[in-house]
Amino acid sequence: MAWEPILWLIFSFINVGLLGLNFYQFLGFSDLEADYLNPYELSSRVNSVILAEYLLQGAFSILLLVTGHWIMFLISLPPAYYNMKRYLSRQHLIDVTEVFRVLNSEKKARIFKLGFYVVFFGLVITRMALSVIYAVFSDDEEVPGNVFGFN
Repeated sequence: MAWEPILWLIFSFINVGLLGLNFYQFLGFSDLEADYLNPYELSSRVNSVILAEYLLQGAFSILLLVTGHWIMFLISLPPAYYNMKRYLSRQHLIDVTEVFRVLNSEKKARIFKLGFYVVFFGLVITRMALSVIYAVFSDDEEVPGNVFGFN
């Protein structure tokens, strides 16, 4: 069985999760700007998902590194570095009292991340399609009972 398409399917699910979390945060900031949310609701909503986003991005990057997809790993490093830098400097949580001061910069950061994840999603889907095509049309004949792939 070809594990590469399954791996890329997992990568696509992780990427969709990152897209959803970032879109949720962006909508929260947009709702605050349009006065549909108060600052306390926004900060509690965003702060409840921000750690999940950081952990998912870190797991995504580590999984790319462990599986040997070096170029995709290098492409995924900028948002992982940005998240790590914000987390280590303790700027990752939204403060209720300063939410209006950082509103524009937080929205811009979420838009940048959304654009990055959309482009990365296109790359992941392309790689998944190529791995499925390669797995289907591969001429490798495996011997039954040969678990480790040795001839």
